[in-house]
Amino acid sequence: MTEAKPKIVFMFWTAGADPVKHRADFELDSAILIALGVNDYDQAVSTAKDLVKEGAVAFELCAGFGNIGTARVVEAVKGVPVGVVRFDTHPLLGGKSGDQVLGVTP
Repeated sequence: MTEAKPKIVFMFWTAGADPVKHRADFELDSAILIALGVNDYDQAVSTAKDLVKEGAVAFELCAGFGNIGTARVVEAVKGVPVGVVRFDTHPLLGGKSGDQVLGVTP
């Protein structure tokens, strides 16, 4: 029996994204890369939990996730590694972070 390939997730958020509709799975020699979009941080959390159940072993979050959004995903996946592409002022978000755009900046 062959061993299952690890699943690595790249998650981005943008208004109107749907993690079912806006998902692509890429089967590579060593892993399966899942790229998908979510609509907001709440959906990121629920989707990340589902992906862990599906076998995800690591996450990379897009630069739109601010510190709070990243922390929420880290908490949701309970010990699964989470990396972040970093822009403190994202060029596609009007020079703001996801935290600012979603109104969760303390």
